[in-house]
Amino acid sequence: MKFTKMHGAGNDYVYIDARSKDRDWNELSRLMSDRHFGVGGDGLILVRESDVADLKMSMYNSDGSEAEMCGNGIRCFVKYAVDRGIVSDSSVSVSVETLAGIRQVAPISEDGRVVAARVSMGNPILAPADVPVKLESAGEYGAGPVLGYPFQMDSHDLPLNFVSMGNPHAVTFIDTPVSEFPLHTVGPQIEHHSIFPNRVNFEVVNIDTPNHLIARVWERGSGETMACGTGACGIAVVSILGGYSSNNVDITLPGGTLTVDWDGEGEVFLEGPAQEVFSGEWP
Repeated sequence: MKFTKMHGAGNDYVYIDARSKDRDWNELSRLMSDRHFGVGGDGLILVRESDVADLKMSMYNSDGSEAEMCGNGIRCFVKYAVDRGIVSDSSVSVSVETLAGIRQVAPISEDGRVVAARVSMGNPILAPADVPVKLESAGEYGAGPVLGYPFQMDSHDLPLNFVSMGNPHAVTFIDTPVSEFPLHTVGPQIEHHSIFPNRVNFEVVNIDTPNHLIARVWERGSGETMACGTGACGIAVVSILGGYSSNNVDITLPGGTLTVDWDGEGEVFLEGPAQEVFSGEWP
């Protein structure tokens, strides 16, 4: 079975054209994602036919669990489809069905190859019940947003900001450099905390300037990743709502910088690179 490894700002996935294939994708993702005995990656992304969009993107985390959406993954998904002629290279925008809804992706090309993309990520979801997050006093928050919710883990005070970009995120702003934060200890505890019925993605953020934030992400089902597109969008949304940043903000993650635009009301837009690493055959 042919596969291609790709990454968006270091957030790497294995891609397979699954339009005429059927496998145990959960198990295959776990095997192929292994960085010692497999291809290595944050998960598996499949190209599938769609009745409601140009294509359907199905994605699986490295632990085999299925995920709703990935902002970095969908940029590479469209590069994969355009570069291989699955969709027209003249397409101004490609519609992609995901478990989080239909997303519009505008490929950005240089010398006839897609090198980046701008993604319409949909409206942020701020109501606690819809993120979802279970809060003892959920009624007082109504439709949200919930910003600066008091939370402590391992003696760390971590006021949490909750948002869903089709998948749940808990964002905290800290003064300590994110590079020094014990993410591999705290991250899994927050991911599996009882207030998050569907688990959660966890982001720690430093405010550099109103136009630049620095972050690390612990992704649900994958652990720390080099970048997270939905995470970058979630960070931008709560940062704008909290008055920490402008409506156009660059977010630097270990794998690179992503740009997020949000007017404070409508859809969130994400822009960043999309790169192919190599292709191969899996038995």
